[in-house]
Amino acid sequence: MTTPSRRDLANAIRFLAIDAVQAANSGHPGMPMGMADIAEVLWNDYLRHNPANPDWFNRDHFVLSNGHGSMLQYALLHLSGYDLPIEELKNFRQLHSKTPGHPENFMTPGIETTTGPLGQGFANSVGMALAEKLLSQRFNKPDFSIVDSRTWVFMGDGCLMEGISHEAASLAGTWGLHKLVAFWDDNKISIDGNTDGWFTDDTPKRFEAYGWNVIRGVDGHDAEKIKAAIEQALKSTDKPTLICCRTTIGFGSPNKAGKESSHGAALGKDEVAATRAALNWNYGEFEIPQAIYDGWRKRDHAGEEKAWNKLFDAYAKQFPELAAELTRRSRGQLPDGFVKAADEYIAKLQADGPTIASRKASQMAIETFAPLLPELIGGSADLAHSNLTLWKGSKSVATDDPNANYVYYGVREFGMTAISNGLGLHECFIPFDATFLVFSDYARNAVRMSALMGSHAIHVYTHDSIGLGEDGPTHQPIEHIASLRYIPHNDVWRPCDAVESAACWKAAILRNDGPSCLIFSRQNLAHQQRSAQQVADIERGGYVLKDSVGAPELIIIATGSEVGLAMDAAKQLGDQVRVVSMPSTTVFDRQDPAYRESVLPKACRKRVAIEAGVTDFWRKYVGLDGAVIGIDEFGASAPAEQLFPYFGFTVEKVVEAARSL
Repeated sequence: MTTPSRRDLANAIRFLAIDAVQAANSGHPGMPMGMADIAEVLWNDYLRHNPANPDWFNRDHFVLSNGHGSMLQYALLHLSGYDLPIEELKNFRQLHSKTPGHPENFMTPGIETTTGPLGQGFANSVGMALAEKLLSQRFNKPDFSIVDSRTWVFMGDGCLMEGISHEAASLAGTWGLHKLVAFWDDNKISIDGNTDGWFTDDTPKRFEAYGWNVIRGVDGHDAEKIKAAIEQALKSTDKPTLICCRTTIGFGSPNKAGKESSHGAALGKDEVAATRAALNWNYGEFEIPQAIYDGWRKRDHAGEEKAWNKLFDAYAKQFPELAAELTRRSRGQLPDGFVKAADEYIAKLQADGPTIASRKASQMAIETFAPLLPELIGGSADLAHSNLTLWKGSKSVATDDPNANYVYYGVREFGMTAISNGLGLHECFIPFDATFLVFSDYARNAVRMSALMGSHAIHVYTHDSIGLGEDGPTHQPIEHIASLRYIPHNDVWRPCDAVESAACWKAAILRNDGPSCLIFSRQNLAHQQRSAQQVADIERGGYVLKDSVGAPELIIIATGSEVGLAMDAAKQLGDQVRVVSMPSTTVFDRQDPAYRESVLPKACRKRVAIEAGVTDFWRKYVGLDGAVIGIDEFGASAPAEQLFPYFGFTVEKVVEAARSL
């Protein structure tokens, strides 16, 4: 082969995607075929990355929000020289391969975020671009642009139909994230066919209204026009950019180009052959000529990283403290002394014994921990003064303050959570977001994605039960805590007082392999007496708060505001009763069998669980013969002190249930 043209390089993407989908007889060839020319220009001419070191700190971040076209990204990674051999592409969508059906950040080198649920990758990219903005404000100095990376995102019509795209795009424009560049794959096709019947938005005007720089009408199959659009985007210094690319889905396929039939199924043997002929691709399945590989790997990526390392060494000599902080944060290391300081604060709370709402205890924990953690960045969905997420050092990210650390998300629970995921996936930040527990429903799929990706995000939910009172059943969560607990790898904490609240914040900060949901009350919660060992055992998710004299004849298990109720009932039931506080069932279930047996001995089968939520969840701990005092209906509008007895949360009801066993 002579020196390959840009179209040749792009066709390598197309045929790797075509062949992989055909081999699997499953997948989405149309989008990779349609966006191949855009991807070729971006990756070969602009994307800053190093295939030999996918985690290079100053790399650009590339996000494939329309993740069903995953073979586009796998082809790009393979052709560019990442550790993704051709055998993995041949195993597309097969068990244990590094090429699953949608991009997964923990499976494949070079994948920044898990995508597939449309629109969320775009929102993740807004979080990544916000991270870059804040890091550059914090660490860059004259002559030292240490943080100098961009976030590039591909998205399709489906991403833009999803409501989350409105939420994320609006915030990106408000924050002026000028290093965020989004490519809209405007092919007018979705699964059901031509989108003229359901997607007629004036998308360019929409993004202009959000405060974006919009480049219209780019031919997505003309490399020079794509390059000119990117050059124009790079000139923006105060706005993110949307590049509107007109493309043909299934480009090159004689009979399926421009049709929904190329979207989500293999082209078929005959159409694959016809496409090879149409695009003059005279090579076999998964065959890539060496000249094509050479064309994809001609940039000196290692040299680019080496030049940055040299710059950072000079920076470290002039600004050693900042360099040390950036290095620490990029490695995910907490500051020296944080754990000791947190433990001292928790011990002080235990000694002081405040009776306060756990949402207030949460704010006190933030006030204590945040000054120790410059990487902690938080915000609320227009409920800062109800969630109590503001602290004395809060500074809005909408400013150019080098210590900006607080996000006013507005009423955007879903977008907030996905943006928070993006912040958590980017190095150097531990994000938290907040809303009422009942509105976790709006955010749920992004919470699920947090857990799937292992994003170090902390989701704060206040007003945790019927205890919020007069706002009534629309705002009173019933099934929500159980629902969150059922998400794999998602730690859910519902503390019973200020001490447990601080302990769960500490645990969430220390956990770096996944998200935590912290559930807090509106109403005041009584302080519980504990030994030093009991305080330490809080972080094990469940522990004996009040033990029986001798082996327990009855065990009462409770969380949150109901722990106080359990303790009051135990006083009437006698010395043979054990009370277990279980702030986190997910964490407790991970403890070793011996510890779990020491807390909930199998020999004691008489058990009562108390929680102001659905009852079925607790059967795993009390069995079918145990008693659960909960709520399996919607709440009511009334003061909290009336609602709890109305729905049966009284000492008398607990005692009655216990004695019935």
